[in-house]
Amino acid sequence: MARERRRLLIAPERLAAAAAEGLELPVLALTAEESRYLTRVLRYGPGDVFAVINGAGSLWSAELLAADRAVLQQPLAAPLQDQPPSQPQLVLAAAVVKRDFEVVVRMAVELGVDRLIPLLCERTAVQGQLRPERWRTIAAEAAEQCERLWMPQIDQPTPLAALLAEASAPGAAACLRCWATTRRDGLMPLDQLLQLEAWASTPDAAAPLPTGIWLACGPEGGWSEAEEQQVLGLDWQPVGLGPRILRSSTACIAGLSSLSAWRAARSGC
Repeated sequence: MARERRRLLIAPERLAAAAAEGLELPVLALTAEESRYLTRVLRYGPGDVFAVINGAGSLWSAELLAADRAVLQQPLAAPLQDQPPSQPQLVLAAAVVKRDFEVVVRMAVELGVDRLIPLLCERTAVQGQLRPERWRTIAAEAAEQCERLWMPQIDQPTPLAALLAEASAPGAAACLRCWATTRRDGLMPLDQLLQLEAWASTPDAAAPLPTGIWLACGPEGGWSEAEEQQVLGLDWQPVGLGPRILRSSTACIAGLSSLSAWRAARSGC
């Protein structure tokens, strides 16, 4: 089997600008960071071939012409691969934590998250400034590394009240929304909830799939009592993530792993 080529994520607007030059095969101007990665990290030279993804489901092969230029080997309108987005969409609303949030971002992308919402909660504690642009860079690098074609959406840091308002707004998408919590009597495990839903058993189930499955995980120290009260009566299903109390970052990845494994078993993506 042929070895997978290293990938470089280039935004659709940059690819479109290169195609607008009118050449049959678009020539890409590489950024200094892209050039450094190809020529110094990978030690590529003129004539070496790599893959280009646009983060929107498409992949092309490309040949390095010089340190600062590469040419696609297919027309922009005829990629080697063109993949639709995975369904249902996986959304992780993860409370920002002091030390591990960059790890959460990377692992979530590797597990197939489609949208990551950094949550600001009552007990949120961070060191230094919030860095959404840094998180997006990490997400792009993780997408290249794990060979996914779709770049996930990384939201701006979002207060919990804004998240709940979005989910409850008229016309909000039909989603299953899971609220990870602990120390509640009769708390249903997330895995069990996925199997009990009417649409979960087979691809031919009569009930349609939700457009998305959301998982909200709280901060270090857990949700406050006021936050737990906020979700009562809203369209969120309290779920457990196992018999032990997990670190916030561990809970995010444990829960998303369950969602990702269920989606892969059901739809193969």
